[in-house]
Amino acid sequence: MSTTERAPQSARTAPSRGERIADWTDGRLGIYNFRFLIRKVFPDHWSFMFGEMALYSFVVLILTGLWLTMFFDPSMTETVYHGSHTPLQGIPMSQAYASTIEISFDVRGGLFIRQLHHWSALIMIASLCVHTLRHFLTGSFRKPRELNWLIGFTMLVLVTLEGFVGYSLPDDLLSGTGLRIAEGVTLAIPLVGTYLTLFLFGGEYPGNDVIQRFYSFHILLIPGIVLALVTVHLILVFYHKHTQFRGPGRTENNVVGQPLMPHYTAKAGGFFFLVFGVLALLAGIAQINPVWTYGPYRADQISQGSQPDWYMGFLEGALRAMPAWEFVLPGGYTVNLAVLIPAVVLPTLMMMVIALWPFLEAWVTNDRREHHLLDRPRDHPTRTAFGISFVSLYLVLFFGGANDVLAERFHLSLNQITWAVRIGIFLVPAVTYVVTRRICLGLQRRDRDKLLHGRETGRIRRLPHGEFVEVHARLEREQEYSLLSRDVREVLPAPEATDADGVPNPRARKEMLRHRVSRWLYGNQIPKPTREEMRHALEHLEPGSSHGQISPNGHGPASSNGQVSSNGHLTAGGHAAAGERESGQEVH
Repeated sequence: MSTTERAPQSARTAPSRGERIADWTDGRLGIYNFRFLIRKVFPDHWSFMFGEMALYSFVVLILTGLWLTMFFDPSMTETVYHGSHTPLQGIPMSQAYASTIEISFDVRGGLFIRQLHHWSALIMIASLCVHTLRHFLTGSFRKPRELNWLIGFTMLVLVTLEGFVGYSLPDDLLSGTGLRIAEGVTLAIPLVGTYLTLFLFGGEYPGNDVIQRFYSFHILLIPGIVLALVTVHLILVFYHKHTQFRGPGRTENNVVGQPLMPHYTAKAGGFFFLVFGVLALLAGIAQINPVWTYGPYRADQISQGSQPDWYMGFLEGALRAMPAWEFVLPGGYTVNLAVLIPAVVLPTLMMMVIALWPFLEAWVTNDRREHHLLDRPRDHPTRTAFGISFVSLYLVLFFGGANDVLAERFHLSLNQITWAVRIGIFLVPAVTYVVTRRICLGLQRRDRDKLLHGRETGRIRRLPHGEFVEVHARLEREQEYSLLSRDVREVLPAPEATDADGVPNPRARKEMLRHRVSRWLYGNQIPKPTREEMRHALEHLEPGSSHGQISPNGHGPASSNGQVSSNGHLTAGGHAAAGERESGQEVH
């Protein structure tokens, strides 16, 4: 701290060592200028932890991956195994597979690190999937976060690809089968399939270069891109500030939560060690990817019940469900639809729909405002129903990839399971969409009923004329505020074909399309209670009182007398129910 007067030399005290180090660092890095980050506020909600789980799993992946690179040999040169694992003695295999066996049985702690690396990859991808779904259902992708949504979605795709590439490195029989499928999918891409296959495999499958090339992708290219995207993603999170759910004191212009130092740092540090501990526990007690039981890869062999890691199960299911369709173009070029549609077209469409959804909503609503408050999933029934139906499609394909295992374990017909998956691809998402939307609308009706009729207390009262009614109580003010602050979108009006002078509207088709999509997204929702409806409820609860004033957000004043109205509803704490309709009939 600078002063205008210098203290006498005898009154000065020597600065502590920590202060000297801080001053030295600040003189070269200017760290004091970043003290505003200490007061950065983070909302406190359990759903935000999925992103942290993905980040912490990524840290564990980097640390364990660095350790594994010191022992893994990504060579496809053939050797004969003479290691400590007796069942594989004298069997020809690649150097990649032999080094994986050596890590598992001969390197101290090698099996634990291998399994920790694998479990971290699975948990990271699962956390990213749930994290992305949470952002989708709550609408956090709206302006100004469209770019961050694309960055996060790109990370999900890259991490999934990274998992597949790393899964293929041991060159065991199971991963080699997955590589064979990947080679067939690459060849099915029109025009460029053969060139991409040559780039990946270095010639005819399996070739001698695929492991080395995948190894470079796995430890350098993809992790470098993901690390850069994570950095940009976190910077944008800090810049745009965190989103938060609606509630008292929470607006589009502030963030209510805990500061970075010391509260959030302590919680985040504890959560990191919790995630790391769970991953270590899984790595120590739950065996995963035992490559020594599969044996080295041979192109003429495959094991029954081969299943990829869960994140690739949907692709396996799509391939198994697709009929063997193909046709030959003039010139002898074969188009294999049995691979092209399920493994190229379908995943591409699924990714494009999710990636471009924010821009669809922005185009339909023409909303240019910044949004920092989140929606509850029930507040947007169509968006929520679409997201859950998307998940149901993924699950149908996922179980379709295990049709042989299901047939064996449950003694069912393989063909019947396959046909059930083919039908379920179209039927299950449609049914899920309808059911989910009806549930969301039902929850909206319940919220409206609670606002107008209060919550049920479970207390029964007998009125003077002998009728028994349940006592209702007004909602807590915080919950009431959250329900009344729900953002309800209006459906865009249908455009006019011509103007007042009879001139055709040149934008009629585009505006009609926007109107129809808007009606699909925001039509038939349950409206919030109006101020008049809230006032009517309060006036009924407290007749003759002066408590009919309604605040601008639709709330009525709280009461504290604890009396019971003639219909049995409490007047304590404010209104509990609108006991009469406008027609005057009593409602219980």
